[in-house]
Amino acid sequence: MTSETTGTTTSAAALSSSDATASTRRRGRSDRLWTTVRWLSPVAILLLWQLAGALRLIPQDVLPAPSLVLDGGLETIRSGEFGDALAASGTRVVQGLVLGGITGVALGVLVGLSRLGDAVLDPSLQMVRALPHLGLIPLFILWFGIGETPKILMVALGVMFPLYLNTVSAIRQIDTKLLETARVLGFGPWQRFRDIILPSTAPQVLVGLRQSLAIAWLTLIVAEQIASNSGIGFMINNARDFLRIDIIVFGLVIYALLGFVTDALVRKLEQHALRYRPTSEEAR
Repeated sequence: MTSETTGTTTSAAALSSSDATASTRRRGRSDRLWTTVRWLSPVAILLLWQLAGALRLIPQDVLPAPSLVLDGGLETIRSGEFGDALAASGTRVVQGLVLGGITGVALGVLVGLSRLGDAVLDPSLQMVRALPHLGLIPLFILWFGIGETPKILMVALGVMFPLYLNTVSAIRQIDTKLLETARVLGFGPWQRFRDIILPSTAPQVLVGLRQSLAIAWLTLIVAEQIASNSGIGFMINNARDFLRIDIIVFGLVIYALLGFVTDALVRKLEQHALRYRPTSEEAR
Protein backbone atom coordinates (compact mmCIF):
# COMPACT_ATOMS: atom_id res chain seq x y z
CA MET A 1 0.00 0.00 0.00
CA THR A 2 2.78 2.39 0.92
CA SER A 3 4.70 1.64 -2.27
CA GLU A 4 1.57 2.29 -4.36
CA THR A 5 1.02 5.65 -2.63
CA THR A 6 4.64 6.60 -3.15
CA GLY A 7 4.43 5.65 -6.82
CA THR A 8 1.27 7.68 -7.27
CA THR A 9 2.85 10.72 -5.59
CA THR A 10 5.96 10.40 -7.77
CA SER A 11 3.84 10.16 -10.92
CA ALA A 12 1.80 13.21 -9.93
CA ALA A 13 4.98 15.20 -9.27
CA ALA A 14 6.42 14.15 -12.62
CA LEU A 15 3.21 15.14 -14.41
CA SER A 16 3.19 18.50 -12.60
CA SER A 17 6.81 19.13 -13.57
CA SER A 18 6.05 18.16 -17.18
CA ASP A 19 3.05 20.51 -17.30
CA ALA A 20 5.15 23.35 -15.90
CA THR A 21 7.86 22.73 -18.51
CA ALA A 22 5.30 22.64 -21.32
CA SER A 23 3.70 25.84 -20.05
CA THR A 24 7.08 27.57 -19.95
CA ARG A 25 7.81 26.48 -23.53
CA ARG A 26 4.41 27.74 -24.70
CA ARG A 27 5.01 31.09 -23.04
CA GLY A 28 8.46 31.28 -24.65
CA ARG A 29 7.02 30.58 -28.13
CA SER A 30 4.25 33.10 -27.56
CA ASP A 31 6.73 35.78 -26.43
CA ARG A 32 8.93 35.17 -29.48
CA LEU A 33 5.93 35.34 -31.80
CA TRP A 34 4.70 38.67 -30.45
CA THR A 35 8.23 40.08 -30.41
CA THR A 36 8.56 39.18 -34.10
CA VAL A 37 5.22 40.80 -34.90
CA ARG A 38 6.25 43.90 -32.97
CA TRP A 39 9.41 44.30 -35.05
CA LEU A 40 7.83 43.37 -38.39
CA SER A 41 4.97 45.89 -38.22
CA PRO A 42 7.23 48.94 -38.88
CA VAL A 43 8.91 47.03 -41.71
CA ALA A 44 5.50 46.41 -43.32
CA ILE A 45 4.71 50.13 -43.13
CA LEU A 46 8.02 50.98 -44.84
CA LEU A 47 7.36 48.49 -47.61
CA LEU A 48 3.88 49.92 -48.26
CA TRP A 49 5.35 53.43 -48.24
CA GLN A 50 8.04 52.42 -50.76
CA LEU A 51 5.43 50.76 -52.98
CA ALA A 52 3.18 53.82 -52.90
CA GLY A 53 6.15 55.99 -53.90
CA ALA A 54 7.16 53.66 -56.73
CA LEU A 55 3.58 53.67 -58.10
CA ARG A 56 3.45 57.50 -57.84
CA LEU A 57 0.53 57.29 -55.45
CA ILE A 58 2.47 59.67 -53.19
CA PRO A 59 4.26 62.54 -55.00
CA GLN A 60 8.00 62.60 -54.26
CA ASP A 61 7.92 66.36 -53.63
CA VAL A 62 5.34 65.77 -50.88
CA LEU A 63 6.71 62.63 -49.22
CA PRO A 64 9.81 60.98 -50.73
CA ALA A 65 10.00 57.21 -50.80
CA PRO A 66 12.03 55.49 -48.04
CA SER A 67 14.88 54.79 -50.47
CA LEU A 68 15.24 58.52 -51.21
CA VAL A 69 15.00 59.36 -47.52
CA LEU A 70 17.74 56.81 -46.83
CA ASP A 71 19.94 58.37 -49.51
CA GLY A 72 19.49 61.80 -47.93
CA GLY A 73 20.25 60.37 -44.51
CA LEU A 74 23.41 58.68 -45.75
CA GLU A 75 24.49 62.01 -47.20
CA THR A 76 24.25 63.64 -43.75
CA ILE A 77 26.06 60.70 -42.16
CA ARG A 78 28.95 60.87 -44.61
CA SER A 79 29.31 64.61 -44.09
CA GLY A 80 29.40 64.16 -40.29
CA GLU A 81 26.37 66.43 -39.80
CA PHE A 82 24.18 63.63 -38.50
CA GLY A 83 26.69 62.36 -35.94
CA ASP A 84 27.14 65.83 -34.43
CA ALA A 85 23.37 66.41 -34.40
CA LEU A 86 22.64 63.06 -32.74
CA ALA A 87 25.26 63.64 -30.04
CA ALA A 88 23.87 67.11 -29.25
CA SER A 89 20.24 65.95 -29.10
CA GLY A 90 21.04 62.83 -27.08
CA THR A 91 23.00 64.83 -24.52
CA ARG A 92 20.13 67.28 -24.07
CA VAL A 93 17.56 64.54 -23.59
CA VAL A 94 19.69 62.67 -21.04
CA GLN A 95 20.40 65.84 -19.04
CA GLY A 96 16.76 66.94 -19.12
CA LEU A 97 15.53 63.46 -18.25
CA VAL A 98 17.84 63.17 -15.24
CA LEU A 99 17.00 66.64 -13.95
CA GLY A 100 13.25 66.37 -14.53
CA GLY A 101 13.09 62.76 -13.39
CA ILE A 102 14.83 63.34 -10.08
CA THR A 103 12.73 66.45 -9.44
CA GLY A 104 9.44 64.76 -10.36
CA VAL A 105 10.03 61.65 -8.26
CA ALA A 106 11.31 63.67 -5.29
CA LEU A 107 8.27 65.96 -5.35
CA GLY A 108 6.00 62.95 -5.80
CA VAL A 109 7.45 61.23 -2.74
CA LEU A 110 7.18 64.41 -0.69
CA VAL A 111 3.56 65.09 -1.69
CA GLY A 112 2.54 61.44 -1.48
CA LEU A 113 3.94 60.86 2.01
CA SER A 114 3.23 64.24 3.62
CA ARG A 115 -0.07 66.03 4.10
CA LEU A 116 1.84 69.26 4.53
CA GLY A 117 3.64 68.69 1.22
CA ASP A 118 0.32 67.89 -0.45
CA ALA A 119 -1.29 71.06 0.87
CA VAL A 120 1.62 73.37 0.10
CA LEU A 121 3.09 72.00 -3.14
CA ASP A 122 0.40 70.17 -5.06
CA PRO A 123 -1.90 73.15 -5.90
CA SER A 124 0.98 75.17 -7.36
CA LEU A 125 2.33 72.16 -9.27
CA GLN A 126 -1.09 71.44 -10.74
CA MET A 127 -1.39 75.04 -11.95
CA VAL A 128 2.05 74.87 -13.59
CA ARG A 129 1.13 71.50 -15.13
CA ALA A 130 -1.93 73.09 -16.72
CA LEU A 131 0.31 75.47 -18.67
CA PRO A 132 1.34 74.31 -22.17
CA HIS A 133 5.04 73.91 -21.47
CA LEU A 134 6.00 74.28 -25.14
CA GLY A 135 4.38 77.71 -25.06
CA LEU A 136 6.97 78.73 -22.49
CA ILE A 137 9.85 78.48 -24.98
CA PRO A 138 9.88 82.24 -25.84
CA LEU A 139 9.93 83.10 -22.15
CA PHE A 140 12.75 80.63 -21.48
CA ILE A 141 14.75 82.16 -24.33
CA LEU A 142 14.33 85.63 -22.81
CA TRP A 143 15.36 84.32 -19.40
CA PHE A 144 18.21 81.98 -20.36
CA GLY A 145 19.22 82.94 -23.91
CA ILE A 146 19.56 80.46 -26.78
CA GLY A 147 22.25 78.23 -25.28
CA GLU A 148 21.82 74.76 -23.80
CA THR A 149 20.08 75.83 -20.60
CA PRO A 150 16.60 76.62 -21.98
CA LYS A 151 16.46 73.38 -24.00
CA ILE A 152 17.47 71.22 -21.07
CA LEU A 153 15.04 72.99 -18.75
CA MET A 154 12.21 72.62 -21.25
CA VAL A 155 12.85 68.89 -21.50
CA ALA A 156 13.08 68.63 -17.69
CA LEU A 157 9.77 70.48 -17.28
CA GLY A 158 8.02 68.15 -19.70
CA VAL A 159 9.55 65.06 -18.08
CA MET A 160 8.79 66.08 -14.51
CA PHE A 161 5.00 65.94 -14.39
CA PRO A 162 4.29 62.38 -15.63
CA LEU A 163 6.76 61.06 -13.06
CA TYR A 164 5.36 63.34 -10.36
CA LEU A 165 1.76 62.25 -10.95
CA ASN A 166 2.58 58.56 -11.22
CA THR A 167 4.72 58.64 -8.09
CA VAL A 168 2.02 60.37 -6.03
CA SER A 169 -0.66 58.01 -7.31
CA ALA A 170 1.47 54.92 -6.64
CA ILE A 171 2.28 55.99 -3.07
CA ARG A 172 -1.38 56.65 -2.29
CA GLN A 173 -2.32 53.18 -3.50
CA ILE A 174 0.05 51.41 -1.10
CA ASP A 175 -1.82 49.25 1.40
CA THR A 176 -1.72 51.19 4.68
CA LYS A 177 -1.67 47.90 6.59
CA LEU A 178 1.79 47.22 5.19
CA LEU A 179 3.09 50.53 6.50
CA GLU A 180 1.44 49.99 9.87
CA THR A 181 2.94 46.51 10.13
CA ALA A 182 6.36 47.94 9.28
CA ARG A 183 6.06 50.52 12.06
CA VAL A 184 5.03 47.82 14.55
CA LEU A 185 8.05 45.77 13.53
CA GLY A 186 10.29 48.75 14.17
CA PHE A 187 11.19 49.64 10.58
CA GLY A 188 12.86 53.04 10.30
CA PRO A 189 11.86 55.60 7.62
CA TRP A 190 14.61 54.51 5.23
CA GLN A 191 13.81 50.81 5.70
CA ARG A 192 10.09 51.45 5.06
CA PHE A 193 10.97 53.38 1.92
CA ARG A 194 13.39 50.71 0.66
CA ASP A 195 11.37 47.58 1.49
CA ILE A 196 7.77 48.75 1.02
CA ILE A 197 7.37 52.07 -0.75
CA LEU A 198 9.98 51.56 -3.48
CA PRO A 199 8.85 48.06 -4.61
CA SER A 200 5.18 49.07 -4.43
CA THR A 201 5.60 52.21 -6.53
CA ALA A 202 8.10 50.85 -9.09
CA PRO A 203 5.54 49.61 -11.68
CA GLN A 204 3.68 52.91 -11.90
CA VAL A 205 6.85 55.03 -11.78
CA LEU A 206 8.24 53.06 -14.73
CA VAL A 207 5.03 53.77 -16.65
CA GLY A 208 5.60 57.45 -15.88
CA LEU A 209 9.16 57.13 -17.17
CA ARG A 210 7.90 55.78 -20.49
CA GLN A 211 5.48 58.69 -20.79
CA SER A 212 8.25 61.12 -19.88
CA LEU A 213 10.58 59.79 -22.58
CA ALA A 214 7.98 60.44 -25.27
CA ILE A 215 7.44 63.98 -23.98
CA ALA A 216 11.21 64.54 -23.80
CA TRP A 217 11.70 63.85 -27.51
CA LEU A 218 8.60 65.86 -28.44
CA THR A 219 9.84 68.84 -26.43
CA LEU A 220 13.33 68.62 -27.85
CA ILE A 221 12.29 68.62 -31.50
CA VAL A 222 10.30 71.83 -30.96
CA ALA A 223 12.99 73.52 -28.87
CA GLU A 224 15.77 72.70 -31.32
CA GLN A 225 13.85 74.11 -34.28
CA ILE A 226 13.09 77.42 -32.57
CA ALA A 227 16.41 78.36 -31.02
CA SER A 228 19.40 76.14 -31.66
CA ASN A 229 22.61 75.89 -33.64
CA SER A 230 23.02 72.12 -33.28
CA GLY A 231 20.97 68.96 -32.91
CA ILE A 232 18.56 66.98 -35.08
CA GLY A 233 15.95 69.75 -34.91
CA PHE A 234 18.51 72.24 -36.20
CA MET A 235 19.40 69.83 -39.02
CA ILE A 236 15.70 69.63 -39.96
CA ASN A 237 15.41 73.41 -39.89
CA ASN A 238 18.38 73.77 -42.24
CA ALA A 239 16.89 71.18 -44.59
CA ARG A 240 13.65 73.17 -44.70
CA ASP A 241 15.54 76.27 -45.86
CA PHE A 242 17.06 74.26 -48.73
CA LEU A 243 13.79 72.43 -49.55
CA ARG A 244 15.37 69.05 -48.69
CA ILE A 245 12.22 67.14 -47.80
CA ASP A 246 14.16 63.86 -47.75
CA ILE A 247 16.43 65.09 -44.95
CA ILE A 248 13.45 66.54 -43.05
CA VAL A 249 11.71 63.16 -43.15
CA PHE A 250 14.98 61.41 -42.24
CA GLY A 251 15.30 63.60 -39.14
CA LEU A 252 11.70 62.88 -38.15
CA VAL A 253 12.24 59.14 -38.62
CA ILE A 254 15.33 59.35 -36.42
CA TYR A 255 13.28 61.05 -33.69
CA ALA A 256 10.68 58.27 -33.98
CA LEU A 257 13.36 55.57 -33.81
CA LEU A 258 15.00 57.19 -30.79
CA GLY A 259 11.64 57.30 -29.03
CA PHE A 260 10.96 53.66 -29.92
CA VAL A 261 14.40 52.45 -28.81
CA THR A 262 14.36 54.33 -25.51
CA ASP A 263 10.84 53.05 -24.80
CA ALA A 264 12.01 49.50 -25.54
CA LEU A 265 14.92 49.95 -23.12
CA VAL A 266 12.54 51.06 -20.37
CA ARG A 267 10.29 48.08 -21.14
CA LYS A 268 13.29 45.78 -20.66
CA LEU A 269 14.13 47.55 -17.41
CA GLU A 270 10.53 47.14 -16.33
CA GLN A 271 10.59 43.41 -17.09
CA HIS A 272 13.83 42.98 -15.14
CA ALA A 273 12.77 45.11 -12.17
CA LEU A 274 9.34 43.46 -11.93
CA ARG A 275 10.39 39.90 -12.74
CA TYR A 276 9.03 38.76 -9.37
CA ARG A 277 5.47 39.75 -10.40
CA PRO A 278 3.37 37.09 -12.17
CA THR A 279 2.46 37.77 -15.80
CA SER A 280 -1.15 37.77 -16.95
CA GLU A 281 -0.75 34.26 -18.37
CA GLU A 282 0.73 32.97 -15.11
CA ALA A 283 -2.06 34.62 -13.14
CA ARG A 284 -4.64 32.78 -15.21
